[in-house]
Amino acid sequence: MAVVTKAETPPRPPRSRRLLYRLRVLRHDPTAALGLILVVVLGYLVVAPLVAVLSDAFRLQYGDDVHAGQAAGEWTGYYLWRVFRSQISGLLFWQPLLNTLVVALGTVLFALVLGGGMAWLVTRTNVPGRKWLAGALVVPYMLPSWTFSLAWLTLFKNERAGGQVGFLQAQGVHTPDWLAYGALPIIVTLGLHYYPFVLLLVGNALRRIDAQLVDSARILGAPQRTVVRRIVIPLMLPALSSAVLLVVGRVLGTFGTPYVLGLPADFRVLSTGLFQSIRDRSTGVASVLATVIVVIGVVIVLADTRMTREHRRFVTVGGKGGMDRLSDLRRVRWPAFALGLVVFGVSVLVPVLTLLLSTVTRTPLDLSTFTLDYWLAERLPGAVGFPHGVFRGSELWAAAWNSLRIVGLASVICAVAGLLVGYVVVRGTAPRVAFFLRQVSFLPYLVPGIAFAAASLSLFAVARGPIPALYGTTFLLILVMAVTHLPYSSRSGIAAMTQLGREPEEAAQIAGAPWFQRMGRIIFPIQKGALVTGIVLPFISGLKELSIVVMLTTTGTELLTTLSIGLVDYGYTQLANAVVLVIALVSFTMTYLTQRLTKSSLASGLGG
Repeated sequence: MAVVTKAETPPRPPRSRRLLYRLRVLRHDPTAALGLILVVVLGYLVVAPLVAVLSDAFRLQYGDDVHAGQAAGEWTGYYLWRVFRSQISGLLFWQPLLNTLVVALGTVLFALVLGGGMAWLVTRTNVPGRKWLAGALVVPYMLPSWTFSLAWLTLFKNERAGGQVGFLQAQGVHTPDWLAYGALPIIVTLGLHYYPFVLLLVGNALRRIDAQLVDSARILGAPQRTVVRRIVIPLMLPALSSAVLLVVGRVLGTFGTPYVLGLPADFRVLSTGLFQSIRDRSTGVASVLATVIVVIGVVIVLADTRMTREHRRFVTVGGKGGMDRLSDLRRVRWPAFALGLVVFGVSVLVPVLTLLLSTVTRTPLDLSTFTLDYWLAERLPGAVGFPHGVFRGSELWAAAWNSLRIVGLASVICAVAGLLVGYVVVRGTAPRVAFFLRQVSFLPYLVPGIAFAAASLSLFAVARGPIPALYGTTFLLILVMAVTHLPYSSRSGIAAMTQLGREPEEAAQIAGAPWFQRMGRIIFPIQKGALVTGIVLPFISGLKELSIVVMLTTTGTELLTTLSIGLVDYGYTQLANAVVLVIALVSFTMTYLTQRLTKSSLASGLGG
């Protein structure tokens, strides 16, 4: 009879040997450790600021204990009452909220009409110069958003604000306050800046509509209104909803234009109200306003995601030949081209030339008063805070150096971090870590820029544990700029790593190459296109960024954008215009070089 014996369990290796084995594995494949490091870093830089600003909204600040009847540092609902229910809640929140909604609605309608009309013109018609128009009509977004507001002031400014009056007022034509400041000029100038969003989104959607669907419906006897209602609009809904929500989200967080055109008429929106609360050192009120802006931003993006998911069932099935058929404009081809030129002129040439002429004339746009003093003079009469031309002194050069240095470093950090996030998400074996990194790296996109800046200020303004106070340092500006642009680089990194197979890295690993060598000689060289894009695009965007940095810069860390707004505060309109032109020139140059380097175009595909 056979005797069955229980197999003996082999003895476990000593603890030191197991630890040595894990270290060897970690040396050859530190993806798990890298993932944990990224989780901690992004958790502190992205999640912690939002938690800090939420905490400040419910924790009594020093100086408010007398009014609230509580001790400083205690949990409180005082700031909620002050913002939503007190006697000044209308001034603090409700009126700015109403003004924000009015501006957002007006800007959306303006951008939809202008951008949608131009999208149809360059994608679905045989208008002459379609490809050139498609590229030219995207140019307004390359300008800083408050370029248009400064040009508007140069033309329509009246005596209500300090400093030199605008062109019309100087010519004896009185411009009323409603035309010079407030809702109308803010809507028009923001609409001119953001209509390229609609042009790109709607234009790409129009290109995908199969003309055979429309022809089939007409052959079956459907009238034009039925074709539009049952075919065209359903196919366009995803692009239209994305365009609307994207513009609303951008308007919610924009600061420069409402500040320049709203401040003289005391027209506040949520972003300028938040800035004013921080300037007044009302930290608790500012935290509540920032939380509201964050919530609205998150709701907008989630709504966009849900609507896009719901509308995925509206798809086009057809041949490309039918899709590319263009409407023949016949006799109105050249008048349509002239209309496109007018839009380009109003949105690009008029503001840029207005700013340029204002910087070389003492009386706005009066060439008989031509001067180069605002650019080159060693001494400007009557100027105190900025007593010389922009090219004299050190202010412009210091701000330019700060901009190039801070934005450049932030862009490099952003690109490398985005690729590392993509590497861990795609190559890692921990699904929870991958999910966390994917979601948290995208979180800054949900938060309007000025609200995220307020959250970062709330976290880093004072020392917290081993982390010192970073307010007023270039390090904080670099961190915040890198984090706010991380959604773009991380999505680019994830897409790039998804398209790269494991074979090259596995072959190097078999050959004995350590992880750092594999990253430096295989992953980064292969993904240099994604790295270049991840560096250059945040660099271009960061050069003209104001909402994110306006609350974080100090005397030693001033950027070109904050220098321009500071000159507006002084009432030196011509000098502010000159600085904006410098920003626009650098932005144009970098955009052109980027498109040449990557062989791409912002309007690729729109013009055929």
